[in-house]
Amino acid sequence: MMRTRPLKVALLGCGVVGSEVTRIMTTHADDLAARIGAPIELAGIAVRRPSKVREGIDPALITTDATALVKRGDIDVVVEVIGGIEPARSLITTAFEHGASVVSANKALLAQDGAALHAAAEQHGRDLYYEAAVAGAIPLIRPLRESLAGDKVNRVLGIVNGTTNFILDKMDSTGAGYQEALDEATALGYAEADPTADVEGFDAAAKAAILAGIAFHTRVRLDDVYREGMTEVTAADFASARNMGCTIKLLAICERARDGASVTARVHPAMIPLVHPLASVRGAYNAVFVESDASGQLMFYGPGAGGAPTASAVLGDLVAVCRNRLNGTTGPGESAYAALPVSSMGEVVTRYHISLDVADKPGVLAQVATVFAEHGVSIDTVRQQGKDGEASLVVVTHRASDAALTGTVEALRKLDTVRGVASIMRVEGE
Repeated sequence: MMRTRPLKVALLGCGVVGSEVTRIMTTHADDLAARIGAPIELAGIAVRRPSKVREGIDPALITTDATALVKRGDIDVVVEVIGGIEPARSLITTAFEHGASVVSANKALLAQDGAALHAAAEQHGRDLYYEAAVAGAIPLIRPLRESLAGDKVNRVLGIVNGTTNFILDKMDSTGAGYQEALDEATALGYAEADPTADVEGFDAAAKAAILAGIAFHTRVRLDDVYREGMTEVTAADFASARNMGCTIKLLAICERARDGASVTARVHPAMIPLVHPLASVRGAYNAVFVESDASGQLMFYGPGAGGAPTASAVLGDLVAVCRNRLNGTTGPGESAYAALPVSSMGEVVTRYHISLDVADKPGVLAQVATVFAEHGVSIDTVRQQGKDGEASLVVVTHRASDAALTGTVEALRKLDTVRGVASIMRVEGE
């Protein structure tokens, strides 16, 4: 039997995502009520610019006093889509203190202060859900947190930023340079006016921290995630990738060590074989590849950003939280029982593709090979091309630690026959 008294929802933010949340709540009100077991009522919307015209939204719901809204006491669920650290953090904790559960899409805040927010939710007996924080409409957090709760996840490898995937896909498919591809992404609305958070990997790093924490039942903060942007990727890198049967993606990689004693989380460009499922992810789409003991290999794919896709994830969480509210229960909270140490990037083991500018004369290859051997880095393949006294030398290694590779490159730079290191790129997905 459906309860007639509505559950009250406060919305913090009414931009691209917030306006879509409002639209779906309004147009699908009857369906949402049937799924929840009670109607939901939008009780207020906190915004910074109240004078802005918002079609289909009752102006009486608009307020600039977000704190007063979450303190009302009659609010059942607060939906936070304003982003950033403050005032979002204070508003969420205030919502818990005044009896509301929270649905958030705030990846930066959760990556930085997720543990404290989970603790506040538990202290007050409330829910904290955030499916929309990682990959837009793609169901990912709930499968990791619930569907795979009985399994052991060993690796999460994914494309979690649509802007960077669009840019790299354009560079690969059309031969465009980085700036040309970025300009197109900006013109189409995929890239922000300031794309730094995307192209320098900050956005993906926040998502990697969240995914690693859930997958490995360990607290992983943003500061634990190694981050490397993609602004230095060139057409020459793509040519080298094609020669290896690969393409280049900006990847978020969360791994459990082979001995199970530690975890790592990192974001960086990487060559990935064309036969790997992630290699076929085009345009602004996201995809995440999960490897676990019992389930084997799973892939989650779909639109990772945008108003409607992200709002879909927000509404999915809202339905779940409202159901819990009606039943007087809460869903799963933080699971950090494993408390595994987070290893540094120097301990990460993978393959490498190194492109060197060298003198075109006898003995160069032998010198380079000696340096690799002295640092314990095994060479898989070597390709050399040269003329007029200059040459390029491309070395692909077997698996080696990042620390060993770093020492190798430092030693190579000291050789008189090495003019420079043109590029270094990791090779993943094998």
